[in-house]
Amino acid sequence: MNVFFRDFFSDPVLFLSFGILGVVIALCIFYVYYFVKKVQEAEVPN
Repeated sequence: MNVFFRDFFSDPVLFLSFGILGVVIALCIFYVYYFVKKVQEAEVPN
């Protein structure tokens, strides 16, 4: 397990790919939260 962390921080391709993947997942979670919040706060027209 120690070898994985050493390679993770020394290899920029591996580090950036996981970093960008983390950013994409964080954006997806944010937009799901934002959409659900807006739907719950929406007023229904008569």
